[in-house]
Amino acid sequence: MATSEAVRQLLSGALPRLGWFDLSLSNVNGFISVQSGINNTRKRSSVCAQVHKHSRISQDRRRICAFQAKNGVFHGKNDVSRLNSMSCKCQKAESLTGATAEDQHRDLLVDDSDKATSIPPNGITSPAINEFEVDQQLKHEKGGFGSNGKPATAGKHKESRQKVRTNSIEDEAWKLLKNSMVYYCNNPIGTIAANNPSSTSTLNYDQVFIRDFIPSGIAFLLKGEYDIVRNFILHTLQLQSWEKTMDCYSPGQGLMPASFKVRTVPLDGDDFATEDVLDPDFGEAAIGRVAPVDSGLWWIILLRAYGKCSGDLSVQERVDVQTGIKMILKLCLADGFDMFPTLLVTDGSCMIDRRMGIHGHPLEIQALFYSALLCAREMLAPEDASADLTRALNNRLVALSFHIREYYWIDMRKLNEIYRYKTEEYSYDAVNKFNIYPDQIPSWLVGFMPSTGGYLIGNLQPAHMDFRFFSLGNLWSIVSSLATLDQSHAILDLIEAKWDELVADMPFKICYPALEGQEWQIITGSDPKNTPWSYHNGGSWPTLLWQLTVACIKLNRPDIAAKAVELAEKRISLDNWPEYYDTKRARFIGKQAQLFQTWSAAGYLVAKLLLANPSAAKNLVNEEDSELANIFSCMISSSPRRKRGWKKQILV
Repeated sequence: MATSEAVRQLLSGALPRLGWFDLSLSNVNGFISVQSGINNTRKRSSVCAQVHKHSRISQDRRRICAFQAKNGVFHGKNDVSRLNSMSCKCQKAESLTGATAEDQHRDLLVDDSDKATSIPPNGITSPAINEFEVDQQLKHEKGGFGSNGKPATAGKHKESRQKVRTNSIEDEAWKLLKNSMVYYCNNPIGTIAANNPSSTSTLNYDQVFIRDFIPSGIAFLLKGEYDIVRNFILHTLQLQSWEKTMDCYSPGQGLMPASFKVRTVPLDGDDFATEDVLDPDFGEAAIGRVAPVDSGLWWIILLRAYGKCSGDLSVQERVDVQTGIKMILKLCLADGFDMFPTLLVTDGSCMIDRRMGIHGHPLEIQALFYSALLCAREMLAPEDASADLTRALNNRLVALSFHIREYYWIDMRKLNEIYRYKTEEYSYDAVNKFNIYPDQIPSWLVGFMPSTGGYLIGNLQPAHMDFRFFSLGNLWSIVSSLATLDQSHAILDLIEAKWDELVADMPFKICYPALEGQEWQIITGSDPKNTPWSYHNGGSWPTLLWQLTVACIKLNRPDIAAKAVELAEKRISLDNWPEYYDTKRARFIGKQAQLFQTWSAAGYLVAKLLLANPSAAKNLVNEEDSELANIFSCMISSSPRRKRGWKKQILV
């Protein structure tokens, strides 16, 4: 108790300060772990593995190593500890003992102004809002009360309190994001999926997921913090070339991991030093053992965003980075049996990572694929060795854009056309090319489709159209210009018209509608996590705010995104930043949702940053290629046989 009291007095200024203090918030037994600059700790030298600029890790090497002392902290470091992070010297922190039960529930956090602030046991600070102080200040500035006893400037008071609360939510989100940072060799390398100190079961949420880091990385880029994104890009690139095997079978070399974790293992021959190991998961340990198709696509998109935001093009020009881009493209553009330009994937290979009936050609993968192709074409260095790859890339862009715009689009006119389809057509001039049966039109769609507006369906295969609305696929089709300008506006028109269905009390439905009854049993296999209106089966995901915001800003309709952000601010902080929400109107926090979910906070931050500075969105969007648009127009006006001949000309 005496020790804890002494620490409080020292931090509050009651006692003289003898040196700097690095407080690492630890949940082990509730004690405060203090690392000081005075000579009260044992120091050991450490060695960090150097990442060579133009080298690739050999395929038989299964890890990258760095050394640091035991009890090192890999996430949640504060600004003070980062001042000494570049030295690669680590200290063994000493724990204070003798804390009382009350002390265990109140840790101390030193901010930049050296004030001691108390934070709750969950480790996340929520800045207090003293409405009385705000009112007093405003009263003092604006003057007194009215004759009715109410403040004369009540409206301004309310507006000011709202502004204070909004700022506090942003501050809390930034703290959550910073506390989720993972360090490798004392350098930030990513953010863990969730950082809930009160949870006893982390599952794999303590790992750095490629797709989960994207909004975190973009938030850092928009804030001008580029190092963590650069480190993430280069280290995940090295993981790309590792050997990936499951049951004696290895997928293509271009595959990016779904996630990785920084593990700490004892260093042989030294009792005080440990070894940092990057441990990736390519799907071998994932639920369902599904390879992450979207990881490589997101990696290319983030690489381009890094160059656009930072102005540092040296990263994308590196030989190893150029090789990584080509490996991903070759894996995606490889010839197969498919007649369609869309990527053929299995269920659970993207954000919807469980069985949800999206196997085949899901829209989300196609939108990311198209965006990654455009980004790669922009970044590939012109050279003779890449001529064939560039030609294949351009041909795929043309075919993919035509296929999605022509066959995935649905509005009231197209729906009525499908309703009158003839089936079993055998000819090059067939209208019903995929032999879709009109009886497939679900009853909910007739009421859901507005008179103005439309969207891209979730999937298309022979004799099957998945009419569900998938949010990420539609929003990213706008961002990447996969959808035409008219289609893009129509998608936002539909979102506005069906706000109660797609947004309701918390943005944004991952898909609509949910699978229910026998359909849920057959398609999901009675998945207890994907019950109707929960998780990926119609759950609401706050992280989708950032994709919505980018799409709205691109079309000069930011008011839609601002409305969604304002709605999220009413609950998301009070609910401790859940991963997702349940029920049709998103009234409940998800039954199995993780709290303090990193990409929920990051998605909110990106949305706020972009709404405050809309011009920054240009670094994330893909503008429509005029050449592709002209070719698309030619294809629309051509007969089927002329299109076949035109394609032969392109490939020459």
